[in-house]
Amino acid sequence: MKTYKVLRQSHWENARFALVPIRSEDRLAIMQWRNEQLYHLRQAKPLTVEDQEHYFKNVVAQLFDQEQPNQILFSFLENGNCIGYGGLVHINWIDKNAEISFIMNTALEKERFYEIWAAYLDLLEQVAFNDLQLHKIFTYAFDVRPHLYKAFEDAGFTEDARLREHCYFNTKFLDVVIHSKWNKNE
Repeated sequence: MKTYKVLRQSHWENARFALVPIRSEDRLAIMQWRNEQLYHLRQAKPLTVEDQEHYFKNVVAQLFDQEQPNQILFSFLENGNCIGYGGLVHINWIDKNAEISFIMNTALEKERFYEIWAAYLDLLEQVAFNDLQLHKIFTYAFDVRPHLYKAFEDAGFTEDARLREHCYFNTKFLDVVIHSKWNKNE
């Protein structure tokens, strides 16, 4: 398993869930989930296998050795099987904040959405606040999944901003909702 130079550890665990540096073996499942969930991603078109291979070879592979990468990506595992991926993106090392990114196996969304998001947020917060000593983490979500906000709020995030009609999707303008959480360990 690859490790990130910027992190002190490379494995976070909570019950049956784990967060590990993004694994190449998960790249095609990740591509599939991204293509199935375009409606809430900042992705203009479906990815091809070639797109995904190029991204892992030319972007992801470079992140592991950087002192201050602009993103740190993880495979999210349940009992050793990848059920999602995400991480800290748009990392601002000067202001010590980062955006949260996450996407789960589409087949699990209907029945286990809240459970999986809650477990993911718990583990990612350990990375952000305990390992990286970030000051703040935040979300940037198109307002198409209001059920997502309960997971944020139950994890201690507060709605920080609502950008009215900020993105254009499926012939209409939608709000973007930002939830934030601050490091209580500082």
